[in-house]
Amino acid sequence: MQHIIRYFTAIGSLLLLLTTPGYGQQKRPNIIFIFSDDHAWQSISAYGSKLAQTPNIDRIARQGALFKQALVTNSICGPSRATLLTGKYSHVNGYTLNERKFDVQQPLFPRILQQNGYQTAWIGKWHLGSLPQGFDYWRILNNQGQYFNPEIISPQDTTVMEGYVTNLITQLSTGWLQQRDTSKPFFLVVGEKATHREWLPDLPDLGAYDNQTFPLPPNFHDDYKNRVAAQDQDMTIAKTMRLKEDLKVHANYDKGIYGRFTPAQRQAYTAYYEQQVSRSFDSLHLSGAALLEWKYQRYLKDYLATARSLDRNIGQLLDYLDKNGLAENTVVVYASDQGFYLGEHGWFDKRFMYEESLRTPFMIKYPGVVKPGTQVNQLMLNIDWAPTFLQIAGVKVPADIQGTSFLPLLQTGGKKVAWRKAAYYHYYEFPEPHHVYPHFGIRTEQHTLVYFYGPTHAWELYDLKKDPQQVSNIYGTKGTEQLTISLKQELKKLMVQYQDTAALRILETNETRAGK
Repeated sequence: MQHIIRYFTAIGSLLLLLTTPGYGQQKRPNIIFIFSDDHAWQSISAYGSKLAQTPNIDRIARQGALFKQALVTNSICGPSRATLLTGKYSHVNGYTLNERKFDVQQPLFPRILQQNGYQTAWIGKWHLGSLPQGFDYWRILNNQGQYFNPEIISPQDTTVMEGYVTNLITQLSTGWLQQRDTSKPFFLVVGEKATHREWLPDLPDLGAYDNQTFPLPPNFHDDYKNRVAAQDQDMTIAKTMRLKEDLKVHANYDKGIYGRFTPAQRQAYTAYYEQQVSRSFDSLHLSGAALLEWKYQRYLKDYLATARSLDRNIGQLLDYLDKNGLAENTVVVYASDQGFYLGEHGWFDKRFMYEESLRTPFMIKYPGVVKPGTQVNQLMLNIDWAPTFLQIAGVKVPADIQGTSFLPLLQTGGKKVAWRKAAYYHYYEFPEPHHVYPHFGIRTEQHTLVYFYGPTHAWELYDLKKDPQQVSNIYGTKGTEQLTISLKQELKKLMVQYQDTAALRILETNETRAGK
């Protein structure tokens, strides 16, 4: 009897293996992860944006799945990359703040792919203070990178490549695809610099949106009533955004970031920003509300022009896959390291646990597995990215990874899949550069509960259905008592689940202070 049981168990295991995505060396799909920087989901037409058209990013969503509630666990550049690499929260992978040195000796999922027969590469922005490991090939930007004529670091040296950074990253990526070991499946990260501040467009995109006037977000003139942290931040378009450095009004094109220009690049920027933008600004003699709205319009024109090259290059990469017979067996993902404010609350930048920066664009094309035009509405986190890629590759997910593969959501369109109902968030970086208080919180499908700590201690509660702009903090108002208790209990459970003991101590100290 025992040998019969073992026989059918073996048959069952084989059938399971044969139906697992990625079974067999030749059948395992390639994976390309296009990872942009600060690209706001509300600027992408696949998400319904009217600000700009992004046909090539939309192409990924149209041919695959669009995640409507993809969230980050810490809305800041470097920590988001560390979470991608580890599948773990910042407090576990050790990279809570920017401009530190990321521990590349810890388990990284690309190294696991590498150990299981994948050829791995990272090209473009890395920004983790250490050199990549777990990759057969890497060419990374120096620190944040430069838009024009960037420094490229390789295992051998650091060189300057002439040209525009988004174009160069595409050239390096397709160049690696051409010379890779074709006997192996590959995993490639295309790390874009765009759309990071100071938003320098490529030369063909200068003035691309000059004939467009953008509508002000409904909460553009937010007064931050009953929100102490929002009152004390330093990331407003009105006060923080700089005319010269950010908006290029009478910029010095011989120094700083412009000092890298070739004569032709300098001539093009001078002709546009000095002779057109700056002269027009001087003639208007703006102040007050008129100046604020001019800055907003100028900001969006530069931001979206920078994103235009990003979209164009994504199209070139997709075309390369089509023309070289790779598209049918290559998973393509597009995501940003977090969301970004495009004037909402009067802001730019990210950090806060409000929708514009908590949510990130995320779409995935997986031919033969994901039905084109799929939309996924469940709460997905960036800790889920690593285990999903491992499962797609047919590789066992380590037990210490904190995320969960969302492959079942893709296979079913999110139907009848047991999935998380709440997401946990923790942001740390204070006081510089934008004086956003450290905070943690919980996000459900309808509510966001946030606790700010550090210089002040304050709770915020939002009903996302009634108040999608998040301008009405209802914490402590009549009728929210049971909801608040329930959310706090769930918040504590998530802290325990994700082993955020420091946050748990802060929360318990607050409860003691409040006499609870």
